[in-house]
Amino acid sequence: MDTAPPTPARGAAAGRRTAVVTGAARGIGAAVVERLAGDGWQVVAVDVCRDLPGVGYPLGTEKELQALAKRWPDTVVPVVADVRDQAALQDAVEVAHRRFGALDAAVAAAAVMAGGRPLWQSTDEEWDALFEIGVRGVANLARAAVPRLLARREPRSGRFVALASAAAHHGLWHLAGYNAAKHAVVGLIRGLATDLRGTGVTATAVSPGSTRTPMLQASADLYDLPDTAEFARHHLLGRLLEPQEVAAAVCWLCGEEASALTGTVVHADGGFTP
Repeated sequence: MDTAPPTPARGAAAGRRTAVVTGAARGIGAAVVERLAGDGWQVVAVDVCRDLPGVGYPLGTEKELQALAKRWPDTVVPVVADVRDQAALQDAVEVAHRRFGALDAAVAAAAVMAGGRPLWQSTDEEWDALFEIGVRGVANLARAAVPRLLARREPRSGRFVALASAAAHHGLWHLAGYNAAKHAVVGLIRGLATDLRGTGVTATAVSPGSTRTPMLQASADLYDLPDTAEFARHHLLGRLLEPQEVAAAVCWLCGEEASALTGTVVHADGGFTP
């Protein structure tokens, strides 16, 4: 829920920009919120804050989401919502409009990891989690946010950014469902960007490599790896990425300087993808 009372719309008048970010309780999503807030943005930070069927590891918590918001009082508004619920995301977008007066960017960072076995041994529950959260959740945010982005006065500079993955460009062992979901995110962004042609609103994706997050630890557990450092061998950098590094790419795409990019993917993957 929106934990702060309504206040007069002040974002547009003060010249500050406003974003909605999903998957915000921890990991890359939280790093995006921190980076945007540090750059002067106002942010509605959205997370489901509970564990879900088909996901074999703990997800972010309301305590983590509230702690993030407390670090940025009057700048970050926490909203507990499930990206699978279109109405809930519509409400989150309206929180941004009511509290801050406008919407300038939306970042779809919510996603989960599932797999660890051949596709023919995977379960419907795992498949549903991957696609309902990682793909439908992106589409639901777009349906909720894009009309508000288009409502801005021309010339517009709205931004929609989704987190894809290096898995959108490589086949990964025993992760066919995750591969498919992340390929779908890239396809969705390319289609959305085409729908937005000529509007001034752009749609892009960021494909991270192996980033030091709880999801990466869940990936290591699926492979029975003792340490996530094993994944660094895929990177030309020779190390894991930090969430803040990926967030820097996401937040740049949210800004006016990224006006030339739409319908494309930024590979913030340490050189995983040539």
